[in-house]
Amino acid sequence: MTQHIIDNLCVNTIRILAVDIVERAKSGHPGLPLGAAPMAYALWQWHLKHNPSDPLWADRDRFVLSAGHGSALLYALLHLTGYDLSLDDLKAFRQLGSRTPGHPETHITPGVEATTGPLGQGSANAVGMAIAERSLAAMFNRPNHTIVDHYTYALVSDGDLMEGVSAEAASLAGHLGLEKLIYLYDANDVTLDGPTSDTLTEDVAKRYQAYGWHVLEVKNGDTDLKAISDAIAEAKTVIGKPHLIIVRTTLGFGSPNKAGNCKAHGSPLGVDETKLTKQALGFDPEKSFAVPADATTHLRSAIKRGEAAQKQWNERFAAYEKAYPELATLWKQAQAGLPSADFDKDLPSFSADSKIATRTAAGQTLNAIAKNVPFLIGGDADLGGSTNTVIKDGASFNGKTGTGRNIHYGVREHAMGSIANGIAYHRGLRCYTATFFTFSDYMRPAIRLAALSQLPVVFVFTHDSVWLGEDGPTHQPIEHLMSLRAIPGLVTLRPADATEAAQAWRFAMLHTQGPTVIVLSRQNLPVLDRNKFAAASGLDKGAYVLRDNSNGTPAAQIIATGSEIALALATQDLLASKGIMTRVISMPSWEVFAAQDENYRQSVILPQVKLRISLEAGVTLGWHKWLGDSGVAIGIDHFGASAPEKDLAAKFGFTPENIAQIVQQKLNQDKD
Repeated sequence: MTQHIIDNLCVNTIRILAVDIVERAKSGHPGLPLGAAPMAYALWQWHLKHNPSDPLWADRDRFVLSAGHGSALLYALLHLTGYDLSLDDLKAFRQLGSRTPGHPETHITPGVEATTGPLGQGSANAVGMAIAERSLAAMFNRPNHTIVDHYTYALVSDGDLMEGVSAEAASLAGHLGLEKLIYLYDANDVTLDGPTSDTLTEDVAKRYQAYGWHVLEVKNGDTDLKAISDAIAEAKTVIGKPHLIIVRTTLGFGSPNKAGNCKAHGSPLGVDETKLTKQALGFDPEKSFAVPADATTHLRSAIKRGEAAQKQWNERFAAYEKAYPELATLWKQAQAGLPSADFDKDLPSFSADSKIATRTAAGQTLNAIAKNVPFLIGGDADLGGSTNTVIKDGASFNGKTGTGRNIHYGVREHAMGSIANGIAYHRGLRCYTATFFTFSDYMRPAIRLAALSQLPVVFVFTHDSVWLGEDGPTHQPIEHLMSLRAIPGLVTLRPADATEAAQAWRFAMLHTQGPTVIVLSRQNLPVLDRNKFAAASGLDKGAYVLRDNSNGTPAAQIIATGSEIALALATQDLLASKGIMTRVISMPSWEVFAAQDENYRQSVILPQVKLRISLEAGVTLGWHKWLGDSGVAIGIDHFGASAPEKDLAAKFGFTPENIAQIVQQKLNQDKD
């Protein structure tokens, strides 16, 4: 069998297998796999460095299917090239409990590098992966000892490149000159609703050139495998720029009646059209999931190539470990994603009864941790001076050299979150982002996907409430805490003072099974004297008794977070002067507290004390989870206002006098 014949057989095998996957499920997107199979084959067969026997080999190339709706293409590739994904797994596409969900999920399917689905996210994730490669190369490579040297590829669609997040990410990638980033753009001129001419008339090539990308075009992506391969090879010779290869394809190629039509985009071809397509591509129309032996043998040569490449790398790493044993130890630690046992040995301490903003305290803590965790990297959305998240002496990240630990994302919050996810998907670095809390709305898709994918990204948000004052309601978070608490798998921490803020960063570094949000104040807050109050290590359990002055059963329990802890304590003192004894509970994290056993939870929030008051400068929605039916949630269920902090506190009733009055009234009502 000639090379041309076997190549075409393999391409069409990928196509037909993807069609069968979708057709069996009666759900999915066959059009992209039919059109993009040639570029996928050319990349995976001739360029992609990977090992199906070890999908997590550290120096593999990364491949991101940003157009996640075309997941059948990726599943077909993974099965055919020898990953642990069986034909039965493919037959269970989109079914309950299967390893082949409708859109790729990295924690479910071996060989899937990123959880993609929302368009544009994967393209931004790929930028993060390319940043990680450059950073790790600079950190670990030494003369004659190269252990980090790989490319990041992303298959992107028309829809991906319309999304704003991809524009932000591409702009930053061009600015950084990420030369080991290559996009294969499946330019089929069709979206779900119809031809792209209905919505997209810009010159994408010129747009990416303006971003600073190197742009190539393959005019016949349907059959010209050599042109695709040559374009990839050429991209690798151009330094100092990321690469966009525009591959002109036909959506649904091979389908006699649906090729080039949006009808092939988001629905199965149907029984009759599937048979016609198989016949057109040289397959038996009456057989399903029939994979030619010659195609399997050829495609599974990827196993031997991958094992040989990894064997060579293992030999290089063994020599590296002998020459640089300390760096090799750090490499293993970084790949595991956990800091050393003493990473927190330099955590700052804060003078009791002084005042300091939690953003300031957290910034000092970040720098103390960064000294002992060299693989900690992060950045902010043009707000480093305000968020206090700059690693001092860490230098600015340089995309060409890979040096520097501070990523300047610019005013690109959408991309910042998605790029951070990409860094985490890559492995080898711990990363964080930072911006004002109200702008978490821009980052919500990335935060949600980080939670879904169990990525250990730390999202830092400052200016956490209306108490930031004069900037007004556009910048004053109201619903944001609750909206993040609604995301499954996300830990949200709102520390009460500087010591809790330090503990929050410590918690975040040790929490590797998902993302952590740290929400911090702009204004100065009292530093609690921990000789008089419970230790801040209680944060590790989500909530703890800060002070109980009742010597028995309190009349009421006041549960507060963040800056409202100071208000709760002042209220407690005022009530005590009236003979009313209370318990004040600091609850920096709902999620962590909910994960504790019932005995601990009931030791903190006493079940026999029915009067429970919550204090939080945000919406009260959800607080009755902890308060019960007789509790009182005190918050702000409306937008804020532009005014000094003290004026806002008086206006919205966040004063000890007002809170104490509410407690007294409620106690009197209960007596009646």
